[in-house]
Amino acid sequence: MMRAKSERAMDHYLDITLLPDPEFSQNHLMDALFAKMHRALVAARCADIGISFPQVREKGTGLGTVLRLHGLASRLSELMAVNWLAGMRDHTALSAVQAVPSTCTSFRVVSRLQAKSNPARERRRLIRRKGLTEEEAMAKIPDQCAEVLHLPYVQMRSQSTGERFLLFIRHGPVQAAPAEGIFSAYGLSPTGTVPWF
Repeated sequence: MMRAKSERAMDHYLDITLLPDPEFSQNHLMDALFAKMHRALVAARCADIGISFPQVREKGTGLGTVLRLHGLASRLSELMAVNWLAGMRDHTALSAVQAVPSTCTSFRVVSRLQAKSNPARERRRLIRRKGLTEEEAMAKIPDQCAEVLHLPYVQMRSQSTGERFLLFIRHGPVQAAPAEGIFSAYGLSPTGTVPWF
């Protein structure tokens, strides 16, 4: 995987804006757009394209109507040259690849946060890994240990199991300086920043 120098590698962006649709909710369309973007990043083996949601609401499910891709102009152009938006073209408006405004002095880490929201799954994992009995696992992880996150999310479907899951997205605090990091196939990074404007 490539290591992305945020101050250089995140010098361009493009916005994909969801259009109003009487048949589909904004959240449903964002879920579909995000899933398509994820598959495109996997296919392109990208570790140097980050994302943000400039209209995000910090609490709840609202990511807004804009998915912003960040990266080098050449990498963004390569990604957009592949027809990964097929089926979404009628539901989206696409901006040109543009330089990040020279006045931008704010940066944010946009990362995935995983909730431990399924105690039964955690207990099964503990039984497998530690050889505990069901009763011992229940004592260590009672049902009331379920964690609830109050963060915006997209609903995804696992390619391997077919199960649906919520991918919680955290926009970290605004920072004055960029930070390096590797970006996942979700366009998220635990350490790398994207310009925030």
